[in-house]
Amino acid sequence: MPEWLEAGFWGLLAGSALLIGAAVGFFARVPRRTTASVMAFGAGVLLSTVSFELIDEAHEQGGLRPVVIGAAIGALAYTGANVLLARHGARHRKRSGDEQPSEREQPGSGTAIAVGALLDGVPESVVIGASLLAGGPVSLVTVIAVFLSNVPEGLSSAAGMRQAGRTRRYVFGLWTAIALISGAAALAGYTLLGGAPPEVLATITALAAGAILAMITDTMVPEAFADAHLLVGLITVLGFLVAFALSHA
Repeated sequence: MPEWLEAGFWGLLAGSALLIGAAVGFFARVPRRTTASVMAFGAGVLLSTVSFELIDEAHEQGGLRPVVIGAAIGALAYTGANVLLARHGARHRKRSGDEQPSEREQPGSGTAIAVGALLDGVPESVVIGASLLAGGPVSLVTVIAVFLSNVPEGLSSAAGMRQAGRTRRYVFGLWTAIALISGAAALAGYTLLGGAPPEVLATITALAAGAILAMITDTMVPEAFADAHLLVGLITVLGFLVAFALSHA
């Protein structure tokens, strides 16, 4: 398989977990405490991946300066876009309860949620594609981590969409589109960054890491701790350790 096509495949595979989670969240009545626990695990997985895969790799590629610049730009860009989307009803797009507004309550919120879901997924996929540029196999740790974190994201968000009265067609059309775009973003990460200097690759990797870290704290952590129970912190650490173990396997 050509490497550019392989990049798209891995991005699509990781993105397909959103559909799995959405199916569970939409059709099953998952208790909110369970949803919070699953989201806490996913947050721990991504926190570990950002730390030991993305930031660490970016530092090895280009040193401290590209890491700081890239992560800061990524966090600023994500936060700025997220603020704009929040004003149009996408603030609680990953919440499983009744926090999401319906289209009747806030016209345009469905589009804002769709754009927000896209904003959350693209940085992860670009990193998957870029991981092939070193000439070796794809970073399976990153693929697995994104897959594991996408399941609770899709689950929680789809449950909230159901509560807001959005149709099955909307929910699964959205997540199917995001999965396909995830594949395209991974392909773009490989093709557009090929031949780039190590400092540029380091900056892009750190930029994605900064955006992902901002996404975790802004959209995943609130759901993870919405119905906090005494085991949520432990579950987050468990997710962190699972991803850490995978990166050192």
